[in-house]
Amino acid sequence: MTPIFLGILLYVLLQLLLGYTVSRRIRTEDDYLLAGRNLGYVLATFSIFATWFGAESCIGTAGAAYAEGISGVAADPFGYAVCLFLMGLFFAVPLWRMKLTTIADFFRIRFSASTERVIAVIMIPTSLLWAAAQIRAFGLVLSASSVLEVSTAVTVAATAVIAYTIMGGMLADAMTDIVQGFILIAGLALLAVTLIADSGGIIAALQSVPAERLALSSSGTQGVITSVLRTAETWAIPILGSVTAQEMVSRVLASRSPMIARRSSLMAGGTYLLVGLIPLGVGLLGSSILPGLDQPEQILPMVAQQHFSTIGYIVFAGALVSAILSTVDSALLAASGIFCHNILIPLQPQMEEHTKVRIQRLGVFVMGLLAYMLAMYAQGVYDLVKEASAFGSGAVFVVFMFGMYTKFGGARSATTALVVGCVLWLFAHYVASFEFSFLLATVCSLAAYSLFALAERAVPEVSPSDR
Repeated sequence: MTPIFLGILLYVLLQLLLGYTVSRRIRTEDDYLLAGRNLGYVLATFSIFATWFGAESCIGTAGAAYAEGISGVAADPFGYAVCLFLMGLFFAVPLWRMKLTTIADFFRIRFSASTERVIAVIMIPTSLLWAAAQIRAFGLVLSASSVLEVSTAVTVAATAVIAYTIMGGMLADAMTDIVQGFILIAGLALLAVTLIADSGGIIAALQSVPAERLALSSSGTQGVITSVLRTAETWAIPILGSVTAQEMVSRVLASRSPMIARRSSLMAGGTYLLVGLIPLGVGLLGSSILPGLDQPEQILPMVAQQHFSTIGYIVFAGALVSAILSTVDSALLAASGIFCHNILIPLQPQMEEHTKVRIQRLGVFVMGLLAYMLAMYAQGVYDLVKEASAFGSGAVFVVFMFGMYTKFGGARSATTALVVGCVLWLFAHYVASFEFSFLLATVCSLAAYSLFALAERAVPEVSPSDR
């Protein structure tokens, strides 16, 4: 066994121990899904940051910056940081005051139970695919750090993550996020300091980056309209497509007070932006340090290997593992929470709390098993995650904004907009290969909602049975 593998193994064992310890404090569904709604500033801030900052935020951002410069990284860290700021400024307080359990609850309260179920069906696959990608990434790290085959490493990774998520729920997740967040920041900060020192200082490092790689938009032959649409599509997916994600909303709902929910979101956004600049900088500098890489996403670990000692690289490997684990447990909890709370549990309204907790734990196991199967057998799972982030999320944002800030439209408007957005995105993206499928689906969802809301106003619903 290598030192890196032993360190990862010890880290995972400690998380399993924490999950078991926390499990003894769980009595209700709120305890399991929302940590008893008792997260303070430290837990809430680090949980939001660590959940959002996944493996793609490190490896994907560095690779995109290496290949395309700043123009290729609007989503990470800038777009997702804006998403966190928007949550803190506009949505955290009203969502917290509604005392929701999942984001799907909002759509039931504002629209109908049928809208709630449609939302659940849209959101669950995104969290599942996201978890599958992280499990696969964790397995690859284990495999590279040991003699394990990739398939065996993925199985070990899935078993560990599923086990401690089942036991500890949100509280264990949030507590491990503190450790994961510190390790992640330490590992990336160590890499940044080492790289800047080896480059001769910040000024010398910046001067070594070609000017064209610092341009905010890529040069090309496309027209002004195409360029504007491409930029809008790039920014819209991480901002509009993620602001209603259950992984983030659950941390807001789990905060001890509305002010903690707001300020923690804002602090997490600032932390995300600052830490996210490190992989971006590594990617920009990498073109001169290691030019001509066939696989741009290799740049971050390769630069780390080149500049770190063995101990330094162990810290860095721990940072990557922390980024992965802090995302995958949250994704599994989000998928299970929505599936069980918004689809299964309503079938038995008088269910006792201890039974709800058992169902939630079973849900995490089932979702973890599905994510494991995707991680083992799906091809191009990272591409699937990016596509899943766009699937239906524009329509969800449209309906959410109308529901949050207006009384315009009802259940039929919401459900129609959601269906239109999902179907149109699938057709535009997979069949027509339309470059701006997210924008098209979002705009058409907006039109569908508005038209049906006008029709509802003219002909009001009579006795909405699932309201």
